[in-house]
This record gives sequence, structure tokens and C-alpha cells, in this order.
Amino acid sequence: MMLSAHSAALLHVLFVVAIVAEAMTAAVSAGRRSMDWVGVCLLGCVTALGGGSARDILLGHYPLTWVQNPYYLLITVAAAFTTILTARLMHHLRRLFLFLDAVGLVVFTVIGCNVAMEMGLPLVVVAASGLITGCVGGVLRDILCNDIPLLFQSELYATVSMVTAAIYVGGLRAEMGHDLIMGIAMVAGLTLRLLALRFSWGMPKFVYTRDEH
Repeated sequence: MMLSAHSAALLHVLFVVAIVAEAMTAAVSAGRRSMDWVGVCLLGCVTALGGGSARDILLGHYPLTWVQNPYYLLITVAAAFTTILTARLMHHLRRLFLFLDAVGLVVFTVIGCNVAMEMGLPLVVVAASGLITGCVGGVLRDILCNDIPLLFQSELYATVSMVTAAIYVGGLRAEMGHDLIMGIAMVAGLTLRLLALRFSWGMPKFVYTRDEH
């Protein structure tokens, strides 16, 4: 099943909004590490486009998204550079960026699933493609900033991506309308992520300390 023209256009708009938000939040992280302007822009690009690039490389899906559409690269560089110029305003927009980050997570997940489906890959790989697209950019950002990746902490992040992918893939398997199940999956994932932020929901932690006695 294919997306309708309206849904495809909406998904594209949300994707652009998401990469802008991801690039700007990455630029803030770079600023906290006192990176130079090149580092800020590079980190913004890696965060916004890294998940899709990792997915494409692993699946053998070429050309990479930003190679096929170079203006994505320009958009992320511009967003990161804009953050440098408006840094004093960033703390006022924290809630907005948290919301847009949640939107980006579910949008990237759905796009990743679509790429794998178009390649005719098994459903497990489709779901994994969504998870990689949604989460790897943030992992690369945290690694480059010498932080423990958010993905590996108890906060509900990867779980949200997995839930979104499961609903989306499961709905398609049940032969629900493509546009309908896409909307349901994205709303469900976004709601779960926002609730997790609001109420500090998290996954159980594994804590191991060696007993020397």
C-alpha cells in the first residue's frame, strides 16, 4: 500500500520540521561542550540525518537521503548556525523543542519503516529500520558529546520508537488503511513520549555492583 499524496506531503513537512529541531537541539549540546562553529554545524547534521544515513547504509539503500536531496544538508546547517545566533533565546523554547523532538522521533520511525517496506524486507527488519532511523542520530550526538546516550538510559525513548513501529507494522499486517494506521501510530507514539516526559516514566534499570566480600 502506498501513502496518499496528502499524507506523503504531510510526512515530508514533518520531516523537515523534525530535522530542523534535531539540528538545533544538537547545536545547543555542542555549545555546552564549547565546540567551534564547524563542530556545531557538523553535530547538527549528524544528529538530524545520522539515523537515516545509518539505516540506508545497513540496508544498502542508496543514494543516502541527504545525497539524493542535498537541501536537507543545507537546512540542517542553517538550523544549527541559527542556534548560534539566537542562543540566548534557546532556554525559553525548551518545551517546544522537547515536543518537536518527540514529533521527530515518531516521524523518523515511520519513515524508516516505509523505506524498508519499499525494499520488500521482512516485518522484523521493517520495525528495526524504524528504530534505527528514529534513535541512532541521538546516539551519535551523545557519543560525540561524550555523554551516555539517551537510548541506553531508563527514559522512554527507544521504547516509544518500538511502540510506534509495532503499531504501524501491525496495522499494515492487519490490512488497515495505510494513512489511517500511520496517523494512529504517530499519535500513539507522540502521546506516549509526552506522557513519559510529563510523569518521568522510565524503563527498569539494571544495576550490578560486584560484592568484594
